[in-house]
Amino acid sequence: PHPFSHSAMNMRNANTANDAERLEQLQHKPIGRLLWQYSLPAVVGMLVMQLYNIVDRIFIGQVVGPEAIAGLAITFPVMNIATALGTLVGAGAAARVSLFLGASQENKAQRILGNALVLTLVIGAIYIGLFAWKMDEVLCLFGANEVTLPYARDFMMYILPGLMLTNLTFSFNNVMRASGYPRRAMMTMIIGAVVNVVLDPLFIIVFDWGIAGAAIATDIAMAVSAVFVMAHFVRKDVTLPMRRGTFGLKWNIVWAIISIGSAPAVVN
Repeated sequence: PHPFSHSAMNMRNANTANDAERLEQLQHKPIGRLLWQYSLPAVVGMLVMQLYNIVDRIFIGQVVGPEAIAGLAITFPVMNIATALGTLVGAGAAARVSLFLGASQENKAQRILGNALVLTLVIGAIYIGLFAWKMDEVLCLFGANEVTLPYARDFMMYILPGLMLTNLTFSFNNVMRASGYPRRAMMTMIIGAVVNVVLDPLFIIVFDWGIAGAAIATDIAMAVSAVFVMAHFVRKDVTLPMRRGTFGLKWNIVWAIISIGSAPAVVN
């Protein structure tokens, strides 16, 4: 046999052993240690995510002006709605995946994963389309006036397409953590935040794109995070890889996801 065939076989065996060990830890490791192991990276990731808003406000307020900050604030309710809809799928899918992996039912967990992807894309397409169609009306409903509306509109025009990437990142970051990769899930958030911190001054100050530059920087940062998190699930050496034949929406699976994810979605 070719020497590389032995190397590939050994690597597959090692990956299989690691997956089995990871699932074994989730099933039998003391709950206190698991809570610390999984909650700490989650908290760090969430804190890092706040850098998006902080950095945007710093550069917009210092460079563009107070009217731009007011326009940016008008968009926060829209962003909260987008986050809530991402949580609806992400939290529900993560909980269902955990249950099935704990019961050693990997096939059912993969069906949850496939349906969660399609559900995220469908919900994202619907609300992004509605916001784009009624953008000015929605922004005025949240308090925009003739001074702040142009800034809010400029930001929303560029951030709307990126909201799909935001939902993919948030939703599947939860599933990544639930399937046994808390540190990798934390890195997903950190990578995007670092990209945003680097691009914000470049686009807002150097390129002089104003509030639109902040939105574009966020879109690119979310694209990097989305690629990172989705690349995890197309690998074959992870606990829960994506599999063909799992993307057809099933009502019972969709309901199982939404019934759990609705509570954190409403809180958002």
